[in-house]
Amino acid sequence: MPELLALVKHDCPVCDQVLPALDAAGVRVLSQSSAADTAAQAARLGLSRVPELDEELATSQRFDPDAVPTLLLLDGDDERDRVEGIQRDRMAALAAAAGVELALGDLPERRVGCASLTHDPEVAARLAARHARAEGRIRSRELRVGELEDVFEALHDRGLTDGLPVVPPTPERVVEMLGHTNRDPQDVVAVLPPYGAEATVEKVAINAVMAGCAGPELPVVLAAVEAAGEEAFALHGLLATTHPAGPVIVVSGYPGFNTGVNVLGQGDRASMTTGRALQLTIRNVGGGRPGVEDRAAHGQAGKLGMCFAERLDDSAPWPGLAQDRGVPDDEPGVTVMALEAPRLIMDQLAREPEGLCASLAMALENVATPRLRLAFDAMLLVGPEHGRIFKDAGWSREQVQQRLHELTHSPAGELVRGAGGSPEGLDPAWVSDPAMPVAKFAAPDRILLAYAGGDAGLFSMVFGGWAAGDIGSAPVTRSITPWL
Repeated sequence: MPELLALVKHDCPVCDQVLPALDAAGVRVLSQSSAADTAAQAARLGLSRVPELDEELATSQRFDPDAVPTLLLLDGDDERDRVEGIQRDRMAALAAAAGVELALGDLPERRVGCASLTHDPEVAARLAARHARAEGRIRSRELRVGELEDVFEALHDRGLTDGLPVVPPTPERVVEMLGHTNRDPQDVVAVLPPYGAEATVEKVAINAVMAGCAGPELPVVLAAVEAAGEEAFALHGLLATTHPAGPVIVVSGYPGFNTGVNVLGQGDRASMTTGRALQLTIRNVGGGRPGVEDRAAHGQAGKLGMCFAERLDDSAPWPGLAQDRGVPDDEPGVTVMALEAPRLIMDQLAREPEGLCASLAMALENVATPRLRLAFDAMLLVGPEHGRIFKDAGWSREQVQQRLHELTHSPAGELVRGAGGSPEGLDPAWVSDPAMPVAKFAAPDRILLAYAGGDAGLFSMVFGGWAAGDIGSAPVTRSITPWL
């Protein structure tokens, strides 16, 4: 014989109307409320017995009602039918099917119930986290913080921050963050140095929460972690070097990121937190701690986390950097590159590509030192007023790269040690012809070009790279689409 089970809560006036009839008929009732509130409700209504407690809301979570009171007709563990709120005729039919007679004459014909406690946002988040833990979707060890501890100070004291306060990564927040990707939380995104730790989707999501990501940025962070974990990126070397470079994320074609005014500055949550999430993942998963594994002599503010998005509107002179580097045109992408802090390039007089390239080339010559040749790559972030010059002239990205490469050649005699009074430079023994031109960069495509910024200002920015090619780090580009 089927049985009846009712779900109620103490602060629901509709439950108050139904409970006396359920009590009189001996129907089993589970309360979503605390023991004290349930007992107080039973006393207030004069019930013959206090309803049982729905411990941990396990039954409510299983049947997931939208509203209470909910009257369930169960056949063993299986639900055959239900009524939420008051529907007098249907409640009577359920009772008859269970061989129970309910005195419903004093009830209204129909009344909408109250929202189930499982739909309270805070409770729902807690239940979702518990369910994810039970299913094995989240497996990370939980850090217990004492009642008298300040959670922000506790995370800092345990070495889990970048020096700034982080958002406490509660299971509820992590599960909510994981809702922004369809990937399994235990999928491995990358194996990160220096300790060869597996950065799973869950681990990355934890650090995205800590960084302050709102949620939609998670696929971008995942793609960036994947790129940074590639052998060609040489993350271990980047961590160990005394050079100030850090990973910079360039986002191409993903919505929600600032691409205009102050594109490299503060104010845009998506950009600020995405770069920070990558760095926190490297620190907390891979083990790259400043002063320990991270040996940068000076570092720079960008090592907190640097991310910017390209401006790909009608003003753009070229396709997105990621698309130019192999990501399909209909997919967003990221390019991660080891770079130092950006510096301004100002040319307010150039009106044609040749003159502008000459100004950009002078800035590129100064990456690290003009005497250092072939060892570093660079990135130019071309501003809209400069970009317009290239666009109006019809110059492709490849044309600009080629011309910049040609212009960043200098006579060997100007680069030898002692020239101009500087002891830095080429060993004179290597220079047989002082007039021989020596390239600054190994190839034109070692000068990456991106486009973003505000409309006003005849400015661009140059980022110097770290050791390039086989001796260092190569830029890595990945599609974001697999992480959506």
